[in-house]
Amino acid sequence: MTRTPRYVIAVQAEAPAQRVDTEALRRLARRALRAEGVEQPAELSIVLTDDAAIRDLNRRYRRRNVPTDVLSFAQREGAAFARPGDAAPHLGDVVISVETARRQAREHRLALREEVAHLLVHGILHLLGYDHVRKRDEAVMRAREDAILGRAHHR
Repeated sequence: MTRTPRYVIAVQAEAPAQRVDTEALRRLARRALRAEGVEQPAELSIVLTDDAAIRDLNRRYRRRNVPTDVLSFAQREGAAFARPGDAAPHLGDVVISVETARRQAREHRLALREEVAHLLVHGILHLLGYDHVRKRDEAVMRAREDAILGRAHHR
């Protein structure tokens, strides 16, 4: 039996994420990976957490002692792990603070699902090498976010 290449999307949802549709996030992640031409098979992890946990990660890995909305940890940035020849490459992890997403959704007058969707796509694009340090790069990244999310313009 031949295995069909596919995207494997693991979602870990902690307490504040109880009202987030994790299956919708999996579908969106697959759509983003397809839109970016990521070859199959490939794996991605999504972690939905709270401000305390993301603050700890932000402090530990970015030396910023504040909560943030999304962090991306690309597998290609760290040491390479050995994997069996038929195993899907792991692209990395996208960590989203649902608490921060909820505040930002209220501020932008969006549904929580819309804000979490935006953060997920933003995080995936970071995993794939996009950045927004320079204005030109920011415009490219926002255009890709809008295209994947099916929006005419960025909020």
